[in-house]
Amino acid sequence: MFKNILTATDLVSVLDPVVTAAAMVAQKYQANLHVLHVMESAHADNRLLVKHFKTGEEIVANADYIKTVENEISNTYAGILKPSVNFEISVTPGFPWEEIIRYSRQFKAGLIVLGPHSGRASEKGSVRFAGKIGSTVEGVVMRENCPVMIVNPTARINTAEFMKIVVGVDFSISCECALLFAVELARKSGGKIFPYHMIPVVPYPKYSRADYEADLAAAGERLERFCDNFLNDVPHEYDIWGGALPHQEIIKCAVKNDADLIVMGSHTKKADGKWYAGSAVERTGFRSNCPVIVVTDPDALLAWDESLLPESQIGKDKDRLIHVFHPHSKH
Repeated sequence: MFKNILTATDLVSVLDPVVTAAAMVAQKYQANLHVLHVMESAHADNRLLVKHFKTGEEIVANADYIKTVENEISNTYAGILKPSVNFEISVTPGFPWEEIIRYSRQFKAGLIVLGPHSGRASEKGSVRFAGKIGSTVEGVVMRENCPVMIVNPTARINTAEFMKIVVGVDFSISCECALLFAVELARKSGGKIFPYHMIPVVPYPKYSRADYEADLAAAGERLERFCDNFLNDVPHEYDIWGGALPHQEIIKCAVKNDADLIVMGSHTKKADGKWYAGSAVERTGFRSNCPVIVVTDPDALLAWDESLLPESQIGKDKDRLIHVFHPHSKH
């Protein structure tokens, strides 16, 4: 299912759960693993100017320094990156989300594995900013077509079998893409899918129990109509109940079903002519105790005309991976 997996870490001398998770998935699917470390540029006008991973002082990232960082990362992950996994480590200066996208397209990644924003993670013990997946994950989710797995420091991933998969459904096109991806993953693993939909419950006195029951029945029928064409012979069980905050209820559904994975559409919305990742993705990705995979509707992707990309690739493979999961696809 995955031929190439790209994972990015901002840690050099400390083990990152993100890389560990990516290695497990690569081993499970016998995929090539590409470990990327982006030395974040200190200044926009000089991408080679970075902070030394030990001293924090600003230095120019020459070939010798890049090789030093590569060796340090290799030593750090010596016990994780097993001989059974075909992997390579890349180190580059630049701005994280741009370099991740550039390497993803270079390697034709089928999955990108990232962690929430961490800032100076090596100094803070991989502490993440509260409630945010960060600009790096958001930048990748909004511009790259392949699925993005978010692994926060508290997420448990003891296996890449993914036997129980919760899919958040709000009837958007991105959710349709997410459901198609989850179905393909469940078929590969022999797993079960739990499509979940939250009924918005407003704190209004006139909203009675009878109103709720009627909404529950109507939403349940809509959920089945939305999902049935895609699920076919895949084992599944629908979950639907009321709530106020989608991310809280999706996480509750994952806990209820002891899920190994949550799959979500990007829930992108349009504001002032611009697309942005929805808050449900941010909050679920940050708080979930299992990995979260985000799939974005190709029509919601932002264009990226970065000059570092070979011109022949710009805009050419927008639909590279999403449609391989469509039942009518020839791929």
